[in-house]
Amino acid sequence: MSDLTALLLLIVFATSVATGARHWRIPAPSLLVVGGLLIGLLPWVPDVQVAPDVISVVVLPPLLFASAEEIPWRDLRAVWRPVTVLALGLVVVTAAAVGAVASAVTPLGTTTAFVLGAVLASTDPVAVTALGRKIALPPRIQVLVQSESLFNDATSLVLFKVAVATAVAAHAVSLPAAGGQFVVLGGGGVIVGAAVASVVALIRRRTEEPVLETVIALVTPYAAYVLAENLHTSGVTAVVVTGVVLGSTSHKLTNVTIRLQVHAVYGTVVFLLESVVFALIGLELPTLARQLSEDEHSWPLGVLAVAGTVIAVRLLGVLPLSAVMQRRRGNGTVTWRIPVVVSWAGTRGAMPLAAALSIPLAAGDGSPLPHRPLVLVLTTGVVVFTLVLQGFTLAPVVRWSKIALQPEHTAREEAHARARLAQAGLDCLEELEAVEAAPAPLIEQLRRGLLSRLDQADADQSDDLTPSASVSAAGYRELRRTVIAAETAKLRRLYADNHISDLTRRRLQRLLDLEDAGLGDE
Repeated sequence: MSDLTALLLLIVFATSVATGARHWRIPAPSLLVVGGLLIGLLPWVPDVQVAPDVISVVVLPPLLFASAEEIPWRDLRAVWRPVTVLALGLVVVTAAAVGAVASAVTPLGTTTAFVLGAVLASTDPVAVTALGRKIALPPRIQVLVQSESLFNDATSLVLFKVAVATAVAAHAVSLPAAGGQFVVLGGGGVIVGAAVASVVALIRRRTEEPVLETVIALVTPYAAYVLAENLHTSGVTAVVVTGVVLGSTSHKLTNVTIRLQVHAVYGTVVFLLESVVFALIGLELPTLARQLSEDEHSWPLGVLAVAGTVIAVRLLGVLPLSAVMQRRRGNGTVTWRIPVVVSWAGTRGAMPLAAALSIPLAAGDGSPLPHRPLVLVLTTGVVVFTLVLQGFTLAPVVRWSKIALQPEHTAREEAHARARLAQAGLDCLEELEAVEAAPAPLIEQLRRGLLSRLDQADADQSDDLTPSASVSAAGYRELRRTVIAAETAKLRRLYADNHISDLTRRRLQRLLDLEDAGLGDE
């Protein structure tokens, strides 16, 4: 079987399983990992070896960019303190705890065990975003979990480089040197990401060609990652910063047609890459396990011990932080439901696997790096374990916590916002009518449609929002787009004044964009 045939079969398998997961309403990453693992155990399936660059360079940048774009800047500012604590302190503590446990229960030496700890220290943004996409968490908690997973890269990457340098060169790295590396990696990544976002925003403001805009959107995360890595800073941090900046301003940079096309294309790319990468994780584990030596065959025990350590340390770290934050906000009682959800949502995924694959093959003296295959197996095993256990149980944990937004809540918020938008449209029509800027029949027709929306009528059944034979189609399009512009401006004010969530803003903006695009060309 050729590599191209295997790749095509993998894409067909991954997309089929992911589609089934959506139909059955179960977490796609978890089902993909299980499916890949079962396929990999079949005796006639060839061994699967994933090159480090395939995940770190080809797969991760667009997935990280898509995750970062979903984070609203307003909500990110509200959670920066706990995100900083988790992205710095908890990563270091997790790396130390995993290293200690791994050196005690596996054949790994102290330095190699710390490499494993650094690899598994941080949560994975791709897995966190994919698992949390269908769970209606409150915006603050969703942003907290997602932001932590996106911004802990600099800390884990510094720990990883320190651990690898110690294992390969057999000498310790000083604390000042590690601090300097953190500043260069994290700070440099922020600078590169902000610079790339500024250049891309400047280009997109001057571009009105949908195909070119789509190409720019697809190339942007790769440009940020490659540029940052070539400057020896954090490529992941650069991609995240670029995504956050552009995500908060994208609605101002492009027109309706471009937004809809880019959204459709990027959604397809993200779906495809997520499906393939999670299937690969499960598919590769049997191959890696077959490469272990006899003294490493107790790796399942090591996976259970390390995975338990990762989960326990996160829970013990998040609980006191949540208690402090709740008391600081003046809450009389401390609830443990929120930190349990935050802890359980912090799973591992593609990024730890990419880090483990980049571990050098040999030490500084040219000898093979001891137990490198075992590190890969333990990393992949922990990723599979957390994706299966936490992935399949995250929704029940959220239901138990009773902190998820109920459908009625989001429906009420959206209905209220729709009414405010309809009122903004009516106000716009009154202003146009006062100055006789449009024919009276057109204004009256649009007014009837907006009044029906204001009365919570179904927009799909509102024939009054389509031009009648007695009015000019061109005049109708111009007037309707003027009203849509007023509704869009009102939508942005509602979000800026904290009356609606970012999810509601995005959903209503997309509906307005679809309606605008449905009007056709002038």
